[in-house]
Parts: sequence; C-alpha cells; structure tokens
Amino acid sequence: MTAPASLPKFRQQLILSVLMMCSLLIWLDNTVLSTTLETLADPVRGLGANPGQLQWATGSYTLAFATLMFTAGALGDRFGHRTVFSSGLVIFAGSSLWAAYASDAGELIAARAAMGVGSALITPANLAILMWTFTGPARTAAIGIFSTSAGVGMAAGPVLAGYLLDHFWWGSVFLINVPVAALALVGLAVLVPNFRSPTLRPLDPAGMLLSISGLVALAYGLIRAGQVALWSRADVWAPIIAGLALLAVFVLAELRVKAPSFDPRLLAQRTFGGGNVALGLLLFAVAAITFYNAFYLQGALGFSPMKAGLANIPTALGALAGAPLGSRLVRRLSLRPVAVPALTTAALTMGGYGFLGLQTPLVWIEILLLIQGLSIGVVIGPVMAALISTLPLEQAGAGSAVTNTVRQTGSVIGIAVGGTIMSIVYRRAIEPSLEDVPGPVRDQARVSAEQARHVAAAIHQPTLARAADDAFIHAMHVGAGWIAVIALLGAAVLLITLPAAGKKGPTPEPAYEEPRSSGAGAAR
Repeated sequence: MTAPASLPKFRQQLILSVLMMCSLLIWLDNTVLSTTLETLADPVRGLGANPGQLQWATGSYTLAFATLMFTAGALGDRFGHRTVFSSGLVIFAGSSLWAAYASDAGELIAARAAMGVGSALITPANLAILMWTFTGPARTAAIGIFSTSAGVGMAAGPVLAGYLLDHFWWGSVFLINVPVAALALVGLAVLVPNFRSPTLRPLDPAGMLLSISGLVALAYGLIRAGQVALWSRADVWAPIIAGLALLAVFVLAELRVKAPSFDPRLLAQRTFGGGNVALGLLLFAVAAITFYNAFYLQGALGFSPMKAGLANIPTALGALAGAPLGSRLVRRLSLRPVAVPALTTAALTMGGYGFLGLQTPLVWIEILLLIQGLSIGVVIGPVMAALISTLPLEQAGAGSAVTNTVRQTGSVIGIAVGGTIMSIVYRRAIEPSLEDVPGPVRDQARVSAEQARHVAAAIHQPTLARAADDAFIHAMHVGAGWIAVIALLGAAVLLITLPAAGKKGPTPEPAYEEPRSSGAGAAR
C-alpha cells in the first residue's frame, strides 16, 4: 500500500485496527439485539415486550442513528473527527449500561435511542478518518479490509449473544459493549490525529429537527398500523402523512442552504444517488427479514439462543467471504454485472423464507442463509467503495453522512413495515382459533405468537400454541414476499444507474491535530 507522507505506514495500520474495532462494536450490537428479541418478548425471562415495543427497541436506535448522522459529520469537520468519535464512544458505552439494567420496555427503548446517538457520532467519523488516513490504492485496500469487520461482527454477535442469554440475564448482551468501547478510546487517544476538513459546514439544527420529527412521525404511523390492524384510523394515517410532509420540507430546506449538512444534491449524481437508493432498499429488506428470522428460529422452531446464534453463522460467513469476492469480481468484470445479479440473488433468498415451515430441515435453512449472506456481501462492499470513490475528499463527511443516513433510514422503515405486516397478518390468521378462548387469554394471544405460546403453556392448551406457530409462519410467508419485491426493486435501480461513473475532485491537504501523546503541536 502507498502511504501518504503525513503518517507512517505502520501507524496507518494501527489506526485501521482501531477503526475496525469500533465498526465491529456497532455490528456486534446490531446482531446481538436481533438474537435477543425473542427473549425480550418472553414475559418471564425478558420484559414481555409486544411486537410494537420490539420494533421501537430496534427502530429508536436506528432513528437516532439516521437523523443525527449528517449533523455528526458536520461536527467532525468543525471540531475534529477524533473528538466527535470519542464523544460517541462515551455515549455509546454509558447508554449500553443503561440498556443492560432497563426495568421495562419503555426504558430499554430510551436507552437504545441514546445508543443510536453514540453510533451516529461514531460512524461518519470512522469513515472520514479512514479516508484521511489513506490515499490512492491504499485507500481502496483499506476499505476492503475495513469491510470485513461487518462479517466478523455478524458471525460473532449471534453466538456471543446466545452464550450470554443461555448463562446470564438478557441485559448482559449490552454489557459487552463497555470494555470494547474503553479499549477503542485508548487507541483513538494514542494513535489517531484529529483530522478536520478545511471547509467548515454549518450544524443545521433546523434540518436535524425536521428530519428527526419526520422520521419519528412516519415510523410511529407505520408501527401503530400493526398494533391496531387498521390503516383507516387517524392515529395511523395522520402521522404517516405528517412524517412524509416533514421529510419533504427537510429536503427543500436543505436544497436552499448553500452548504447543507445533509446535501440532497449529492443524490442527483447518477451513480452516487442510485447506489444509495439501492443500498437503502437492500437495508430495508435485510432489517425486515432479520426481524422475522429471530422469531422464526427461537419462537416457531424453539431453538435456544445459542442454537439460534450458531444457526445464523452461515449468513455471517457468507457476508465475510462475499466482500473480498465481490471486489475481485468487480476488478475483472466491472461493478454492474456483479452487483445486479448479487442483489437479485439476495432478494430471491429473502423470498425463500416463504417456503420455510415448522418441519423444514435445518440444512436447507443453513444453505439459504449462506447464499443470502454471500450475495449481500458481494453487493455492499463494492457498491460502497464505488460511492465513496465518486466524491472528492473535501466532501467525505457530507458523502458519508448521506450514505449512512439513507441506509439507516432504509433499516428504520424496513423494521416498521416488516413488523407491521407480521403483526397484521398474524392477528388475522390467529383469530379463527380464538373463538372458544376466554377473553383475557384471547387478548394476550392476539398480541404476538410469543405471548400466545406463553399463555397456552400457562393454561395447558397446546393446540393454542400450535395455532400461534401456524399463524406466525403464514405471516412470515406473506411478509417475505413483500420484502423480496423491495430488494428486487433495489436491483433494478442498480441496473439503471450503475453505468455512469462519478468524477473525483482534487484532494486537499488534511488539517489535523496530533494526539497529545505524540508530542506534536496542533496544525492550524
């Protein structure tokens, strides 16, 4: 790798290790939570959370992540990416402690939102530091290495969560974030310069308020639809309309700002815009199908958390192998003929959930998950690298903010829509089996399959538990079909937009402050 003159090659490699550790932390948290959802829904072992609360436990994190991302990028350009990065790690570690000892679902949702704030501060700074540290071919190689942290996190997270859930209480899955964050803080302080952009961007509090309120309102309406099973109610359609209107005002407001923190103009670039839309649709599908997978393995099939974690390893291994495989294929064939078939394959594997049932052999599930992880890995790494390469370095903060915001927004909407489809279809499917069931039992069984199994065990009614399993499987089949359509739409967007290539602008000299331990003065 060709090292830039500002930093020795060995120090670059150490910085990359710290950045990968922090990326691993984020991926661990995401995969750990998906393994914990079934336990959190249990009234005895967890918090007895209903599907709407579980959607918010996941969505509140992602909402904060998505809506604060572009503001975090502007803060990094102004005060230094290391400073913002360190603040995010402190918030993330503190809120992880809060989540671990949450006493009810509402408190867990609030703690998860605070964790999202920490992640929002970490992620843009992580990518910006990577881009400032490496240049030329070294940057491309570093991005490829960096992307493997996602696969490692996906592989280790479910197994680690399964072990902790089998041996400790559910809150232990959040405590693992604390020592990793502490180690990363030390690495940042010792190794990483405080890179800053020579061009400061405004903090844009109005844009932040509009984006937060718009996404919260939209997600609330979508999740509320699953709780009441009716789209005609004012508390469903009114928040959805208000959320879409606020987001439209947000885009218009950002277009009027000379130097916006979230720049919608970047999405007008064919490759950058199309690639981001496709990744947003892919992340929509991934978030929704992951939500289903957690309840399928541990709920319908009755796997222990550890067995469910082990069962998900093929997805992680596939993603881990897919990233470097995708990069090699792109070098040989170019991006379009690699990314479009891979995303199409990923969509088909998600639709494949429509053929899974209570008697499906585990080997077929594992094959499906392996192909799914491999195809997703082939898409995300090369497409992300292509998006980054289309922007000049001085737009690194703004570009990473747009990319991550779009992806996280896709996840938010995916969780909301996927969970709502599951709740509505489950409730309709279970209803015929509840005609002769007492009122309190009927109300609890309508909430979710998890609640139905619990009450069925309490009143010794195995037929009710079987009916809940069948209703859930039907709901998963219906949801999987819609999820596959969304992912296929992402493949179509890539097919249309990938032929154009972005142009790279001039690379400015980085302005940074050396870590205090290095003894160097601050560069101005």
